[in-house]
Amino acid sequence: MNKVELNKILELHRKWLTKDDGERADLSDADLIEANLRNADLRKANLRNADLRNADLRGADLRNADLREANLRNADLRGADLSYANLRYANLRNADLRNADLIEAILIEANLRGANLIEADLSYANLRDADLSDANLRYANLSGANLRWADLSDANLPHTFARLQLAEYTCDIWSDKIRVGCKLQDLKWWQDLTEEQAEAIAIGGGNWIKRYKPIILATAEAIKKGGVNEQ
Repeated sequence: MNKVELNKILELHRKWLTKDDGERADLSDADLIEANLRNADLRKANLRNADLRNADLRGADLRNADLREANLRNADLRGADLSYANLRYANLRNADLRNADLIEAILIEANLRGANLIEADLSYANLRDADLSDANLRYANLSGANLRWADLSDANLPHTFARLQLAEYTCDIWSDKIRVGCKLQDLKWWQDLTEEQAEAIAIGGGNWIKRYKPIILATAEAIKKGGVNEQ
């Protein structure tokens, strides 16, 4: 898509947002490789399956945008607002998301491998089944985030602790201690905890441990490594 066409779509979208006629931006399947969309107002825009590889989206407003299956590999999204955006199945591999706002964003099965998420706000984001391996989550806010079945292998998580919402429990995770609900235990206690023991503590505890113990231990290990491997 050439610059003239893109600017026309953006202008019509701006008018649509202000209810001054116009038209919602439909950039689904659009070729936006290396596009300059810095500070663009793309709230509620349709960017489904758009190719945004290496695009400049610094400071862009993408609140409530539809970015399902979009290719944002290597995109620059520093300071972008992606709160409430739908990024299900999106490819964000190696994307720069420093200081990005991803509050309550849908990132189910998104590819965030190697992404830079330093100081990103991922509170209450849905990261179920997302690939966060090798991602840099230093100082990222993960409070209330759904990380069920997410891959955090080799992720950089060197902040003081991570707060995860795993089903009905809020979990605070340090490199050496873990608190689930109001109970604080040493990491070793969690490593040794069996499904049978967890079931004896609370009905349904066995299934909960089977599902979430790997996430908890992987997060603790990532935090421990991050303190040494800061980038």
